[in-house]
Amino acid sequence: MKPLFIGRFQPVHLGHLSAMEWISRQDNVDRLIVGIGSSNQSFTFKNPFTAGERIEMLTEVLEGMGIKFSVCTIPDTGGLASIWFSYVRNYCPSFDLIYSNDEFTRIALSYWKIPVFNTPLFNKDRLSGSNIRMLMALGKDDWVTLVPEPVRDFISRVNGVERVRKLAIIEGVLKGNP
Repeated sequence: MKPLFIGRFQPVHLGHLSAMEWISRQDNVDRLIVGIGSSNQSFTFKNPFTAGERIEMLTEVLEGMGIKFSVCTIPDTGGLASIWFSYVRNYCPSFDLIYSNDEFTRIALSYWKIPVFNTPLFNKDRLSGSNIRMLMALGKDDWVTLVPEPVRDFISRVNGVERVRKLAIIEGVLKGNP
C-alpha cells in the first residue's frame, strides 16, 4: 500500500514526524508518499520556506528514520478543488489512499471518491507550524524542542529564524524593523 500524507511542512515538526511514523506502521505500507501542499508559496509568514527547502527537511528526517518515501509538490489553487485534485493526481506518484487532517483536503478528495483518513493529532496546540513560526518570530527558543534535530540544523543553516522574524514584521504580524 502507498499512502499519501499531505501537509505544508512550514516547518517539518515533531507532530508531522509522529504522524508519518504512525502511517508507516499501518498494515502493508510499502512506501510513504509525502505531498508538500502550497508548494508554490514561499517567503510569507504562513509559508516561509520554499518547496525545495521543505523537500530537504523531509528528506533528512525520513532518511534518518529509515522510512521508504517519495516526495511530491502540490501547488495551492486558492480553493479551486478540481484543479487542486488534478495537481494531486498529476504531480504525485500513484497512491492508494490519503491521510490528512485538513478539512479542505478531506472535502475536496472525498468528492472524487478518494479514501481520506485522519491521523492522530499529536499535541496539536504546541506541535503546529503556526505556533512554531510565532515562537521563532518572537525570538523564543522553545521552537527548537518542537522540531527534529535535522530540521533545527537546516533552519539554522538557512537563517530561517531571521527570515520568519522579518516576514512577521513585514506582514504586520509583529511590530518592529525588519
